[in-house]
Order: sequence, then C-alpha cells, then structure tokens
Amino acid sequence: MDNDTSVKEFILLGFPELHGLKMPFFTILLLMYLLSLTGHSMIIIVVLREPMLHTPMYFFLSNFSMAEICSTTAEIPKILHNLLSGKNTICFACCMAQGFIVFSTTAVELITLTVMSFDRYVAIYKPLFYTTIMTNELCLRLALLAWIGGFIIIFSQSAVIWSYPYCGPNVIDHFFCDVGPVLKLACADTTLMELIGLLYGAAIMWGSFGFSLISYACIIATIIRIPSATGRSKAFLTCASHLTVVSLFYLILMIMYLRPSTHGDTRVNKVITLVHVSFIPMLNPFIYTIRNKDFKAAAWKMLRRMF
Repeated sequence: MDNDTSVKEFILLGFPELHGLKMPFFTILLLMYLLSLTGHSMIIIVVLREPMLHTPMYFFLSNFSMAEICSTTAEIPKILHNLLSGKNTICFACCMAQGFIVFSTTAVELITLTVMSFDRYVAIYKPLFYTTIMTNELCLRLALLAWIGGFIIIFSQSAVIWSYPYCGPNVIDHFFCDVGPVLKLACADTTLMELIGLLYGAAIMWGSFGFSLISYACIIATIIRIPSATGRSKAFLTCASHLTVVSLFYLILMIMYLRPSTHGDTRVNKVITLVHVSFIPMLNPFIYTIRNKDFKAAAWKMLRRMF
C-alpha cells in the first residue's frame, strides 16, 4: 500500500458517556493534575535546593517526578482542553508525538523505579559500603540510562506506527493516542507490530518488575535478620513508600498492556488509564513525602527561608 497518510487529524472520542457531567469531571481532573504537578515540582525543587537531600535516593526520586510531570502533561491538558472547548480533534503529528512521549516517559519511570529498588537494596543490604558503591558518577550514569534507554526503546516502535498508512476512519476510541486504538485505524495488517509491542512491553515490565522483586526479597530477608525491633522498623520505613509506589505502578501497567493492544473493553481501558495518568501521579508525591521526616524537615526549612 502507498505509505502516504491521507488522515490529517484524528478525533479523540474521550468519554461520551459523561453527557452533562463534563464540568464536574473537568474540575476534578484539573484539581488532580494541579495537585500532581505541585507535588512533583515541590519534590524536585526541595531536592535541588536542600543539600541534606543530595543523596542517591532523592536524586532518583526527583528524576521519577520529572518523568511523571512529562507523562501527565502530555495527556491531561489535552483532555481538559477537549472537555472545555468541545473540540476533540488532534493533528496526526501531534497524536504520534503524544503517544511517543507518554510511552517513553513511562519506560523512563519503569527503569527509574528499578534503579531505586537497587539503591534501597544497597542501602539496607550493604550499609557500610553504600557511599562507596552509590557514587555520584554511578547515579548520574543510571539516571542517563533511564532517560536515554526509555526513549530509545520506544522510538523504534513509534517510527513503525508513524509509517503505517491511515486512510480510513479517524476516530480514536480513547482520550489520548494510545497504541491500541491508533493501530485499529491503520490501513494495514498490524498483527506483527502488536506481537512485537506485546513482547517489548512484557520484556520491559517483567524485567523491571523481576529485578525489583529480587531486590525486595533480599531487603526483606536482611530486615528479618536485624536483631532489634526498632532497627527492623526503621529499615522497613526507608523502603515502604517506594514499595507502595512500585506495587501500584506495575499492577496498573500490567492490567493495561500485557495483552494484545487492540483487544479488550475500551471503556475499562479508559478508566484504568485515567487512574494511571491522574490519580496515581497525584498520590505518589504524598506517598513519598507524608511519612518522610527528612523531606518534611527540608521542605519546612526551605519555606521558612522563602517567607
């Protein structure tokens, strides 16, 4: 088939079931986005400004927050604009760029969570050698691995999806340019691409999840061997927030993407994806900071200096 793209723009179907509830939905979604943006921005600013937080754990946390901001900003403002204006179109290049950014930053988050699991493993399993192992140079290399690796992994798939001909229907049954609904509109056989995407997703998610699982198995085994109850409690609290975020993040992603991308109930997919891009990013900053005494102390110190 001719690779020339006849479709110049797509229509994002969004949530047609809402009908008269668009404004309440818009308000709730805007509030969650602003809370997410504020929480993650505060983490980045406090970590940058406070020397007491210049440690590997907070360095990786600020990278994770940056990826979360990029991912949600690629999706939520467009949803809010569509709800407010009633215009649900998105240009072809914008659609492809949105999908690439969303999936690339998600890959960055997966790799970063894995690196953070390794960091917690070293901190608890080999505390005496922690500063020797987790040097500034290693942390920088691991962060670059997450960002460069995440974008390279997704680029090859995005390039193939971009090259498909789109010459028929242009209605995407989703609120953003997810790979499954977009592939449904391609005027070509996408079976091989779906299989490759499924294998990519399984390799990245299960590889990342497996490494994190091994790290936490070693961490739990080490915590159990700590003789004092106070020591066990302190060691567990250092990784409890990260374990909570990892569990939520992987659970939702596996439900969403570990199956052929054009299959499944689109309404269920949209609800799960909405939770992933709005509620979880809003929740993550609170999970990481609400019981973190060091971060709260640093944040109050910075705020006192400012005001």
